[in-house]
Amino acid sequence: RFHGRLCVFSSFPDTHGSSQQATKPEASPQRAQGRRRRRLKVEYDDDADAVPSAKTERWRPPQWEKQLELIREMRKGRDAPVDKMGAEKCYDSEAPAHVRRFQVLVSLMLSSQTKDQVTAAAMQKLRAHGCSAENILATDDEELGKLIYPVGFWRNKVKYLKLTSAVLQKDFGGDIPDSVEGLVRLPGVGPKMAHLAMDIAWDQVSGIGVDTHVHRISNRLGWLRKPTKNPEETRKALEEWLPRELWSEINWLLVGFGQQVCLPISPLCSLCLNQRSCPSAFQSSPPKRPKPGSPPAASSSSSSSSSSSRIKTEPGSDEMIKREASTSQARKIKSKVS
Repeated sequence: RFHGRLCVFSSFPDTHGSSQQATKPEASPQRAQGRRRRRLKVEYDDDADAVPSAKTERWRPPQWEKQLELIREMRKGRDAPVDKMGAEKCYDSEAPAHVRRFQVLVSLMLSSQTKDQVTAAAMQKLRAHGCSAENILATDDEELGKLIYPVGFWRNKVKYLKLTSAVLQKDFGGDIPDSVEGLVRLPGVGPKMAHLAMDIAWDQVSGIGVDTHVHRISNRLGWLRKPTKNPEETRKALEEWLPRELWSEINWLLVGFGQQVCLPISPLCSLCLNQRSCPSAFQSSPPKRPKPGSPPAASSSSSSSSSSSRIKTEPGSDEMIKREASTSQARKIKSKVS
């Protein structure tokens, strides 16, 4: 560099046959032919007047903070099934630490494709039986199946519980791995279970636990740059913009919200405080979408009117009304004849 000017550095051959060339190792003939000139090294001085490189702002969904606050408001009662029977409530608080962590993992494995009420009942029976890696291994498959029935895919879960318990007993002394990488290597344990186990069992936030509720609601609210096809895609998309300090909270917030309001089928949009900002609100009953500036329709009367509106627009309802009318008319005619 020289006073902010462009400087070019290069090496020139020694015309006097100096010892510089003698000290360099001989290049092979092929390399000597292919390398006819040296690469130039170009440097620029850091000028005070230099134009700074353009910074690209991280994408974030519009109104997400307001939507999150309103979801917190709707969830402040903490009375959803996940609040009473989730994985945080299914382990024995009096058990040794390694057994508690094992029970957290077991409850997460059982919860896949299963309602919290069913998972909690199965965990209650397992705990009464003795829910540790050693006891699971000592229990035959038939009895273990009876203990966890009717959780979803219970036969597969019997197999996974046995295989995972064997690995944990052998390699971890009945405890569970303390990393996502170690957890996902276990049979029947996926990324969602691993991140939730890290959060609940080890009190470490490694990622967002995305289940079907978090996946569905994130897409409905437009919290993703583009729609995602599965929970793992949703997890990666959320982690790109959602502040890390919210990763632990967002799971239980959206799971409970999905269990009570933003249902998989016929969501209760008329009861939702985000009904004006949610791009998916009232898609099943467009006439009931509120106008800007109108008061929130959170009363039972509006809910009943919304539900009656949905009934009228359901496929096949016209035919059913016609059949009922014709039946009523036939009864009147019959009474007149008699």
